[in-house]
Amino acid sequence: MKNSTDGVPFSYLVKVGHISANPVEVHLEADKRELQALAKTWNVLSVDDFRADLEIARWKRDGIRVKGRVQAKLVQACVVTLEPVPAAIDETFEQIFVPENSKLARRPANDAGEMVLDPDGPDLPESFSGDTIDAGEVVTEFAALAIDPYPRKDGIEFGSHIEDTGENDKKPSAFAVLKDWKKD
Repeated sequence: MKNSTDGVPFSYLVKVGHISANPVEVHLEADKRELQALAKTWNVLSVDDFRADLEIARWKRDGIRVKGRVQAKLVQACVVTLEPVPAAIDETFEQIFVPENSKLARRPANDAGEMVLDPDGPDLPESFSGDTIDAGEVVTEFAALAIDPYPRKDGIEFGSHIEDTGENDKKPSAFAVLKDWKKD
């Protein structure tokens, strides 16, 4: 994870050494400049509101847990008509950070050396270097994952949409060209 705010539309740096076992509650809200930067980053027409309520606490010995709720109001372009479509994001999230040299940062592997991932299990901890993490960047990433990739205005359908069922996906035979060939 980057510790620099260059290119990050919304940033809130947290000094890891200042976090104790007692959770710290933080409220973040984007200003006008940050809202415009978020709209550009997410490729949407506008972001009208962006806020997050976080709880930041120590995790195990040297990790940090950031959990909370992110809310946003934005306007996207309809994929059919290109008209503005208002959208709202309201997501809860949790992310754990560990120093990059921590034993907790190692990925679990089986005897063959393959990485073992449980799709239904918790996310693996994110590693960081230095003494800060960017909680604003975490919030931005979780909000971006909640954006509808194909927004449509209510009641709008694809008019001449043809569904490909895959029935004619057979590979043509190499001899199909010879089918119509006749000897003269």
